[in-house]
Amino acid sequence: MTAGRLPDFLGIGAQKAGTSWLFEMLSHHPGIAFPAGKEVHFWDWNADRGVDWYRARFAGAPADRKVGDVTPGYAVLPAETVAAVHAALPEVRLVFIARNPVERAWSAALMLLRWGLMYPEEASDAWFLDVFRSGQSLGRGDYAACLATWLGAYSRDRLLILLHEDLCADPAGSLRRVCAHIGVDPAVVDGWDRARLAERVNAGEGTPLRPSLLAPLRALYAPRIDAFARLIGRDLSHWQG
Repeated sequence: MTAGRLPDFLGIGAQKAGTSWLFEMLSHHPGIAFPAGKEVHFWDWNADRGVDWYRARFAGAPADRKVGDVTPGYAVLPAETVAAVHAALPEVRLVFIARNPVERAWSAALMLLRWGLMYPEEASDAWFLDVFRSGQSLGRGDYAACLATWLGAYSRDRLLILLHEDLCADPAGSLRRVCAHIGVDPAVVDGWDRARLAERVNAGEGTPLRPSLLAPLRALYAPRIDAFARLIGRDLSHWQG
């Protein structure tokens, strides 16, 4: 057992894209430990406590396991903070999950309503549009910009980019890719049953997107989707259809 250590991998986002599912699945892997739980929020909320505080969050993890910090808020860290992450964790592996940003924005707005103890039908279109156009919402859905900041500090081979739709279509294959990327045995996943892989973790209620909000959301995200598609070299036109 170790007195403290820094994480071997970071799940940096995106919010409402499947990071809770990923954390839950990786928690079952015998080669991985999460002694600090999910969403440590060191680099965005607690960096002033110092890296020794962060190191202590991972105390007690077996030395033969990879330890991780899955905090979706890290996706939107500013460049100077990402540089500090690199200074402390130059060899860390990064995992990013992207979801259609129109769907992501709607899901995140519904989460805000739950926090505010409101029902979706109580919120006006104007309220939703204000949320969608906010810097926080747009920033979290601008995947190319988020990743450009991280790639300003880390080489591309340190970053694994997954799509939420691929997690849904092939959860086992997606998990094997994550395991290989962070350096644990991918074959472990082959022994898991389909029920475990199909678990819905921290999912919303499934409230459908209000039709009147679809066109404004598509207009907001069309250029951002194009930029992300160019970054990953993949056709994402179905995100705009």
